[in-house]
Amino acid sequence: MASNFFKGLGTALVTPFTLEGEVDYKALKRLVDYQLDNGADFLVILATTAETPCLTKEEKDKITTLVKEVVRGRIPIVKYCGGNNTAAVIEEMKNTDWSGIDGILSVCPYYNKPSQEGLYQHFKAIAAVSPLPIILYNVPGRTGVNMKASTTVRLAKDCPNIVATKEASGNLEQVDEIIKNKPDRFDVISGDDSLTFSMVASGAAGVISVIGNALPKQFSRMIRLEFKGEYEPARKIHHAFTELYSLLFVDGNPAGVKALLNDMGMIENVLRLPLVPTKIETKQKMAEILKQLTI
Repeated sequence: MASNFFKGLGTALVTPFTLEGEVDYKALKRLVDYQLDNGADFLVILATTAETPCLTKEEKDKITTLVKEVVRGRIPIVKYCGGNNTAAVIEEMKNTDWSGIDGILSVCPYYNKPSQEGLYQHFKAIAAVSPLPIILYNVPGRTGVNMKASTTVRLAKDCPNIVATKEASGNLEQVDEIIKNKPDRFDVISGDDSLTFSMVASGAAGVISVIGNALPKQFSRMIRLEFKGEYEPARKIHHAFTELYSLLFVDGNPAGVKALLNDMGMIENVLRLPLVPTKIETKQKMAEILKQLTI
C-alpha cells in the first residue's frame, strides 16, 4: 500500500466517556460521522489522544469495530500499536486482527530510553513482522528520547513498509533534515497542530491532529490550500487558531479538545484518571474563541 494514503488531515480520535465514566459509543459514532462529513482524510485510533493506556482490551476492540463499521472503507484508518518492549509489540502485531485497518502508528520506546541504534533495531524488528505500513511516532516530550533525523532516514531507506513519521519533536531543523534526505516514497507528518502550517510549507504531507477532532473542516482546508500553494488564505486560518493551539494543551491532552467538543455539544467533558478536565478558565477562554471563529 502506498504511503500517500496518509496525507492531509489525519484526526487522532478522542475516546468519549459518559458521565459515569464508561466509553460513550453513541458519541464516538457521532464524532466519526462528523469527521467523515467535514474533510478528515484519515483517522488515527487508540493513540495518545484516545487515552489508550486507560482503556481495557475489550473497550479497545469495541472501539475498533465501531470505527470500522462507521467508516466502511471511505477513508483510511490507522491504529496504534507500540510500546517499550519490542517482543511484546511484535507479539501484539502477530495476534491482532488487522482487517479493515490501513496502517499502524508506532511510538518510540518510552521510559527505558534506548540509544539511536536501539531505536533503529526496535523499529526494524517491528517492520519485519508488520502486516501493514508503519508510521513512526517521534514524541520526545512524552517518551524521554528523541529519534534523530539520521535514524529516521536510515529506517525509511532500509524498511520499505515504514512509510512515514509523525514528527512531534517540535524541532523544525530536524523536520527539514528528514524532508531533505528521505526517500521519495516516505512522508513526514506533523505531530504538532501549531507547527502544521510551517511543516506543510516545508514539504510535510499533512498532520495527525488533535484540533481536528473539533474543527476538521477549517484545519483540513488550511492544509489543502497549502498543497495548492495558496499560502495567504492558509496563513489566515493558521493565525485564527494561534491562541487555541496553546489553550488546547495548557492543561494536557486531550483535556483541551474534550472541553472544546463539550462546548460544541458533541461529548461529555469526562476523562479517566490520571487525566482530569481542563481548568474552568481555560474552557471559558476556548469557548469565547470558538464563538469568534469566522473561518
